[in-house]
Amino acid sequence: MISTLVIVFLVSFLSFSISVICGGGAGLMLIPVLGLMLPVSQVPAALSIGTFTSSASRLVAFRKNICWHIVKYFVPAALPAVWFGAWLLKYVNPVYLELVMGFFLVSNLMALFQKSKEINTTQKSSNFVLGLIGFSAGFISGLTGAVGLLFNRFYLRYGLAKEEIIATRAANEIILHLVKIILYFVFGLITMKVVSVGVVVAISAILSTWAMKWVLPKLSETYFRKIGYGAMVFSGFAMLFQSGSSLLFPNNLNIGNPQTHREMTSTLVWNKWNHGNFAMEYSYDAENGLDLEQTIPITELSSENRRLVFSKAKGTDKLIIEAVYSIGMYTYEAYYFKDKKLIKKLAFN
Repeated sequence: MISTLVIVFLVSFLSFSISVICGGGAGLMLIPVLGLMLPVSQVPAALSIGTFTSSASRLVAFRKNICWHIVKYFVPAALPAVWFGAWLLKYVNPVYLELVMGFFLVSNLMALFQKSKEINTTQKSSNFVLGLIGFSAGFISGLTGAVGLLFNRFYLRYGLAKEEIIATRAANEIILHLVKIILYFVFGLITMKVVSVGVVVAISAILSTWAMKWVLPKLSETYFRKIGYGAMVFSGFAMLFQSGSSLLFPNNLNIGNPQTHREMTSTLVWNKWNHGNFAMEYSYDAENGLDLEQTIPITELSSENRRLVFSKAKGTDKLIIEAVYSIGMYTYEAYYFKDKKLIKKLAFN
């Protein structure tokens, strides 16, 4: 247990330190490591504790560098757009959007070869455009979760110094992290083990912020921007590979939950790594109210529940298990498919 926590601390410190300069990507390294200690359904909660603390520590460390003019127009537009993007997911295949985003990120490749004067060129946006960018960031965050690096170009070209970019980005993102933590708490996903792991991640996030505050003055504005653009290009190629694979091999796509006329289901994809989507879904049912749903491996079920699920699997070729969290309780649902069509559903405790 202790040795695993040490690994979590070291990986967290490294990932948050890198994300300070790159503008995101901490979850790519952290999620697989957190998965060694926690059930799949609890990983986002522990990660959100870390990302919230990271943003908070950056706000404190670089509080004098926040560009409040950007925050004033960015945040109010981003918050409602998150929910709109998540709701729209039930009508839109995000793979196609990710393909477009991948090409957009890769288009920054030439910036890596620009001279110092060219890469430091500024392009300030109007107040209307700031609000539009905030709305777009929230919308894409709700739809795909892949927003961290996507808006690097906006921050890098606005004319902000590197400390201002870090502080302003943290101010724009911290409320979104807080909303997620509140949701996880209300639905019982934050257990004592999640808190213990989350505290380790949070401590490493704080230490990485103060370490990078010492490193940043030694890093020139030009190299800071080149690293930011490099992270965008790398992420773009990874996104093109992932979305391209999903389109070429459709069986790798997650099948969405069936809906009834009384139920609205959307998905918030908090993070991604190269093994696929790590999604937390929320649904609203007229009878049961708001639920949070998480696809989980069957190994997280008790042996009795596994036997129950397998006993109903005859004549099917695909099985999806979900943990369903309601306020004060949680249940499970099994979805059975044949030839890519849902043929039955099983609810159990």
